[in-house]
Amino acid sequence: MYSIDVNNLTKRFGDFTAVDRVSFSVEPGEIFGFLGPNGSGKSTTIRMLCGIIGPTEGRATVAGHDITASPELVKQNIGYMSQKFSLYPELSAEENFTFFSGIYGKTSEEIGELRQKVFGSLGLLGLEGRIAGDLPGGYRQRLALACAISHGPKVLFLDEPTAGVDPAARRSFWSIIQSLAAEGMTIFVTTHYMDEAEYAGRLAFIYNGKIVALDTPEKLKQDYKQKLYQLYGPPPLEMMERISLVKEACQVAPFGNALHISCRPETDVAPRIKALLGDQKYTLEQITPSLEDVFVALIDRPLATPLSDAGRGEGEGSKP
Repeated sequence: MYSIDVNNLTKRFGDFTAVDRVSFSVEPGEIFGFLGPNGSGKSTTIRMLCGIIGPTEGRATVAGHDITASPELVKQNIGYMSQKFSLYPELSAEENFTFFSGIYGKTSEEIGELRQKVFGSLGLLGLEGRIAGDLPGGYRQRLALACAISHGPKVLFLDEPTAGVDPAARRSFWSIIQSLAAEGMTIFVTTHYMDEAEYAGRLAFIYNGKIVALDTPEKLKQDYKQKLYQLYGPPPLEMMERISLVKEACQVAPFGNALHISCRPETDVAPRIKALLGDQKYTLEQITPSLEDVFVALIDRPLATPLSDAGRGEGEGSKP
């Protein structure tokens, strides 16, 4: 049985379709990444899967319970953690844990045993009396996770869980998440950090309410059919301005202090770049696509800039 099974799930708000016939399934113990830009339908999908709002059409089960027929049973069998940590900052770590455990009907004895186990596994022992708002960001994150799994959920939803947390704390957090998955807990995670997306066994990309790609991180990168270049040289914004003056069959997007240029395999981009940048110093190399490049190609196409076919007139535009 799937931990999450979604079939043609649809949500409309008046004439607006926020989620459009989405289908996917998640195995027990799988880390499943759900990616998309703001407004793509991620949050609406999660709200439906958590039993907060009902679908307009379609069906889904989470932890074996139908989200429409049994939303309260869904809520009892899931944990949820967001980037806001959802803690009471004026309460101690122990008081926060006791409160969230108590919501699920745990007895004082059960809460004590759970706290010892969960705090031990998350490195929180000795911090029980510390006020949550005074804890460093990484430990607040661990405490929020402890509260989210205080009742032993079968499925854990993580909505941008590491936003604003330093890289060391992020790595530590993901080590914990992998341990939970290894113990059989299903993890459904959204993130804007593409390096974190690599931790997922599979990834689904949602855009305009539709799933546009679903596969393992490696397979998604292998299926990137374009030829990809990385261009270093003048400041990226200056290069973008130069390149955006005319049109051609490549797409350009900023990538740190460089530009990534995605073209059809038969396109020789080197002479076009030389014509655009002239005698300015630059470095151009063909590279292997990252998940961020896949994300840009699938999701952010409207933000990409056409690349010039300098000196030859306008060619027929295409998308990566």
